Amino acid sequence: MGILGRKKSFLFILFYIIFSVFVPRPLECCHLVDKTSLLDFKQKVTSDPSNLLQTWTLSTDCCKSWEGIACNSNGRVVNVSRPGLSSGDDFIIDTSISGTLSPSLANLSFLELLDLSNLKDLTGPIPPEFGKLSRLSYLFLDTNKLSASIPVTFKYLYQLKKLYLSDNTLSGTIPSSIFERFLSLSELGLSANQLSGPIPSSIGNLVSLTKLDMSRNKFFGSIPESIGRLKNLAYVDLSENQLSGKIPNSIGNLSQVSLMYLNQNQLRGKIPSSISGLRSLVFCRLSENQLSGSIPPSIGNLPKIERLIFENNKLSGKLPATLGHLVTLTDMYFSNNLFTGKIPSSFGNLKNLQILDLSKNKLSGEIPHQLVKLVSLQTLDLSFNPLGLSRIPNWFKKLRLFRLLLAKTGIRGNLPSWLASSSLSTLDLSNNGLTGKLPTWIGNMTNLSLLNLSNNAFYSSIPDEFKNLTLLMDLDLHSNRFSGNLIAIFSKNFQDPLGHYNSIDLAYNMFTGPLDENSGNEPVMDSILSLSLSHNPLTGHIPKSLGNLTTLQEIKLAENGLTGEIPTELGNAKELKTILLSNNNLEGAIPAQVLNLKDLREFDVSGNRLSGSIPPHKANIPKSAFLGNYGLCGAPLPPCKHT
Repeated sequence: MGILGRKKSFLFILFYIIFSVFVPRPLECCHLVDKTSLLDFKQKVTSDPSNLLQTWTLSTDCCKSWEGIACNSNGRVVNVSRPGLSSGDDFIIDTSISGTLSPSLANLSFLELLDLSNLKDLTGPIPPEFGKLSRLSYLFLDTNKLSASIPVTFKYLYQLKKLYLSDNTLSGTIPSSIFERFLSLSELGLSANQLSGPIPSSIGNLVSLTKLDMSRNKFFGSIPESIGRLKNLAYVDLSENQLSGKIPNSIGNLSQVSLMYLNQNQLRGKIPSSISGLRSLVFCRLSENQLSGSIPPSIGNLPKIERLIFENNKLSGKLPATLGHLVTLTDMYFSNNLFTGKIPSSFGNLKNLQILDLSKNKLSGEIPHQLVKLVSLQTLDLSFNPLGLSRIPNWFKKLRLFRLLLAKTGIRGNLPSWLASSSLSTLDLSNNGLTGKLPTWIGNMTNLSLLNLSNNAFYSSIPDEFKNLTLLMDLDLHSNRFSGNLIAIFSKNFQDPLGHYNSIDLAYNMFTGPLDENSGNEPVMDSILSLSLSHNPLTGHIPKSLGNLTTLQEIKLAENGLTGEIPTELGNAKELKTILLSNNNLEGAIPAQVLNLKDLREFDVSGNRLSGSIPPHKANIPKSAFLGNYGLCGAPLPPCKHT
């Protein structure tokens, strides 16, 4: 070859190299292994109503054309993100996918993020092969129907930063080895499954963890002491399990925790004094456990606390005065414990307090006048304490309360007239020794939505001014000596959409007269759930219009003087679960439409004058519910005699 030929050959090779390096080749970018793996996952999808995987086709490039897929510069898939709930600037997508998780997804060896959350209908187990995804940093499989156990192979996912398996049906125990190497894990979500067994002590190895949610499972045993090593933890939720034993002292090491939920377990023993170490704590819920002993005075050293929820335990002793140091506190729920002694006067320092619930304890003595300084207080519940109040303190009128509950606190005498100018929406003075007439100024309490004066000694009729309670939805006057008719109650005014009754309980009074035939047609009654008028000397017929109450779930008209027949129309109230009509003077047959209401659970017509055959029915009604009607026959009573 001559010099000229060699030059041409050299130029050709040089041109080829330049062309090969700098000119893009029309070759597919996506790696064949990754593409095959993703298509295998798609093949196992049985339903994709929103076409989340529509762009995943054999003829297109998974790195360039497939939605939810991202690749690195070498054409290897690093992100798979096809959640069922996603949003953008102007849209929200909420969809589902049915199918199973393909083990072939484990072949995506460069995968860093896998998000198949909120697809609702992914079923079957999590493939143990997923343990091969050693580069995986983010795994979101929450809100599906995945079952079986958490694969032990997850212990090989060293790089994980966030793991969410919540809201599935996963079961079994958590292998201790899983937590031993998760040194980078910052968020762990396992809530709302059926996981059981103890919480592994190896959880203390998750030193990078900021969020831990293991709520709504079946975990039992103690909270491991090693939890105190999670110094970066900001959120911990172990609620709604079966955890027992004591709250570990090491909990005080969690100085970064702002939200802590340990409620609805079986925790015992005292609240540890180390709780004062939770310097960032804002929300603390220890309710629905079996905690006992006194609240440690050190609790007064929580500088950021806003909500303390300790209700439904067995806590006892005096309330520590140091609680008054918690000036950031907005909510204090200490109901249903065994606290004794006086309410500390230091509570007057809680300038941000909005809710104070000390009900159902054994507190006694005067309510400290210092509470008048609680300018932010909206709810005060001291019910069911032996306070021996004798009267509601006059300084209460200076409080700007929305809810006042003083049931069974020893109040006697008449209602204080300053209530007329209050802004209360809830007033519960039940189970006291109040007496006198229901004052006409009750009509000035136009913000009332709930009024409970039951179990007192009120007498008189209901004044016409009662109609002005246009926001009232729940009324309980049972067990008094109220008399007269019910017109003012049933024809009350309202302010749409508010002021329609949810419940009315007027039982055990002296109300008289027939029930108005249009009682069930009154607009204020159109959404009522419960109506109780038992044990009153009422007369007349059961209004047919009560059948128009389509939301009514229980009606109690026992021990009255009602006559006539049980209206067939009552069967139109399709939501009825309880019908009590015993000990009246009702006649005629039992309507089949009434006895066959689909949700009927409780039915009693004993002690009337009913006759005829008891209609066949599916509800399990005892024989006693029909006794005392000498004309009734048929199951569950003796058979009818045919002539």
